[in-house]
Parts: sequence; structure tokens; C-alpha cells
Amino acid sequence: MQNSFTEENYLKIIHALSGRDGVEVSTNALAESTSTRAASVTDMLRKLADKGLIHYKKYQGVTLTESGEKVAIKVIRKHRLWEVFLVEKLGFGWDEVHDIAEELEHVPSEVLVEKLDAFLGHPKFDPHGDPIPDAKGNLTEPDYLILTDVHVGEKVLMMGVLDHAPSFLQHLDRSGITLGAVIEVKEINEYDKSASVQINGGPTLFISLEVSKNLLVQRR
Repeated sequence: MQNSFTEENYLKIIHALSGRDGVEVSTNALAESTSTRAASVTDMLRKLADKGLIHYKKYQGVTLTESGEKVAIKVIRKHRLWEVFLVEKLGFGWDEVHDIAEELEHVPSEVLVEKLDAFLGHPKFDPHGDPIPDAKGNLTEPDYLILTDVHVGEKVLMMGVLDHAPSFLQHLDRSGITLGAVIEVKEINEYDKSASVQINGGPTLFISLEVSKNLLVQRR
């Protein structure tokens, strides 16, 4: 049975909110994430439960069933492959591709997805540093740190972002903070936790706590 775009989006959001541990997701959290009224969210959850895609009881949290997890992973795989294609082959910026990939991720053809994966050379990560599930649905989440966890004097590699908003990604571009960049923490302001950093050995740059807590990094 084919699922609607909206159903697939709900499954993808539940997957993201439940995290690695598969914690229960509240109706209110889904309403906030989808900018939808709680009553409308409840109606959709009933539909997904009837299809066997989620475990749902009124006034309790929601989790994905095995079938729901498979659908969510497939949508995530398509989304991230399309983002790679848009950036690497069509020259889009990493701040431009999310909304386009949101539409392309619902193309149902499995043959197209596998040919796209092969055409791109079976990439492991998308342009934002997020891992791409393989054809069997395996998704390995790397153990990255958040920049706020890094101590003064440490050098780390910029590996990904938590915030995919175009305005945030454009801000990073202007600051020269790109995937693979070497970030050295020079000082942390005790008052507001803003930080002085060097990017690839360049001039000292001041970044806010809001920026730091959205950067995923890996110790060298």
C-alpha cells in the first residue's frame, strides 16, 4: 500500500524525534514540528496506526513499528541522496537543497533511487554531514560531539550541522565554517558561552553559543 506524502513526512518526523533510543514522541511535539493543530495530528496518527506503521494509544506517546521504521528510513535515504545530487551535480548550495529534496524524496521508484545512488558513487553522507542509509536500510549515526563540548586549545573537524535552516547555513558560509574545516577553540566567554575560534588556522572568529551548539565536530 502506497503512503501519502503527508504520511511519509509524519513517519520521518517521528523517526527524528524518537532518536537512537526510539523514545516515545508526544502528540504536542509532533504538532509543534509539523506546525499543525493537535487534533489534526491525532487524526493522522490514527491513520498511521490503522496501517500498522506506528504504535499509538490516545494520551500516550507514539513509536514506529518495524514497518513504519522501514518507510521512514527509505524516505530519509531518498532525501539525502537527492541533496547530494543537487549539490554535486547541479551546483546548488547546501542552503538551497532541503526544500527541493523534500519534494523529490516522495518519488516512489526504487529503481530510480538505486540508479541515483550508483550514479553518485554510493555516498555515505549528505551535504550537511548527515549519514545516508544504505540500500538495506542500515543507518549508522556517527558519534560526533557538539562544539560546546570541546575544550579550549582543542582542534576538531567540522563534520555536520544540527540546524539546516538556510539562514544558518548562509551564516556559516560567510564565516568560512564548512564541512571538513579545522576548528580550534581559543577562548570561551564565561558570561554568554560565546567562543573565539580559528578556522583552518585563519584569523580569530567570534561565534555565539547558538552557533556552537548546532555544529557537529570530531576530535582529530
